[in-house]
Amino acid sequence: MKHLLLLVTLLATSVMLLTACNGNKNNHTPVASTDYTQVAVPAFSADSAYAFIEAQTGYGFRAPGHKGHEQCASYLTKAMRRWCDSVIVQPFSATLWDGTNAKGQNIISIINPKAKTRILLAAHWDSRLWADHDGDPSKQKNPIMGANDGASGVGVLMEIARVMQSQRPEVGVDIIFFDLEDQGVPEWAERYEDDSWCKGAQHWARTPHVPYYQARYGILLDMVGAAQPRFTKEQFSMQYASTITNRVWSIAAALGYGNIFEETQSDPILDDHLYVNRLRGVPMVDIVQNDLHGSFFPHWHTVNDNMDNIDKNTIGIVGLVLLKTIYSTSL
Repeated sequence: MKHLLLLVTLLATSVMLLTACNGNKNNHTPVASTDYTQVAVPAFSADSAYAFIEAQTGYGFRAPGHKGHEQCASYLTKAMRRWCDSVIVQPFSATLWDGTNAKGQNIISIINPKAKTRILLAAHWDSRLWADHDGDPSKQKNPIMGANDGASGVGVLMEIARVMQSQRPEVGVDIIFFDLEDQGVPEWAERYEDDSWCKGAQHWARTPHVPYYQARYGILLDMVGAAQPRFTKEQFSMQYASTITNRVWSIAAALGYGNIFEETQSDPILDDHLYVNRLRGVPMVDIVQNDLHGSFFPHWHTVNDNMDNIDKNTIGIVGLVLLKTIYSTSL
């Protein structure tokens, strides 16, 4: 999914915008005025989130054309209906990089529908059709399980939805599981197209489930289950959503996780948040694994992205930071 790339035109645009908009402002997390350690939140269970991740991988490959894709969509929809006020399944069609027409489903769950102040949480639930970064060339056209790349973010958000039932937030919460995020042009195709990625986010951003939908901010989770996590301030997040980016990092630091949510500003990443920011105008931050040694994590886009990559401590940290952010929104 996503790329650290980006094409020359995309990077050039980003640099120009960052130069014009950022200057010397919002480059560092501000001193917190709220004691986030005292913000009351429901108890996040890393064991429960882990089980939700495992359940998704139990359906096998969640890529278009595979049986697991349809089965997992049904599982996610039924699960979220247990905890949320309503769930909307948004079907769409998309043309993939090779001309294939694929059917996708964005799964949109709504909590506190009457609340005027809304926040948007998201992750992608599909897994990639091609293990194009696998070290074994014979496996590079095989699908991947996507335990970390996809299922981890969804599992954390499922647990968020579950625990909110015991302590409702004051704000409205919309949780979107985007489909067909990870079906962009594979490395072996020897070409590249930005918009071949994030098809579900593109569709929703242009045709949201509520006309003229807006939210105070959005948070995207992507690859949030790896051991030794490292989350940096990704460039598009700072360009479009520096306020919420700095706030999340400030909360993480207050909770003692400043060594995980690093102050480092990093290269732009093509991910679902880019289209939510650009097309819908909701300031959205991407919390995404950024491995110190390159790529995203060692098994990114390989056949080894399985449950062995999921660390309960990491998903517990991400879940707690997310809950503290949500429940302090009105403070």
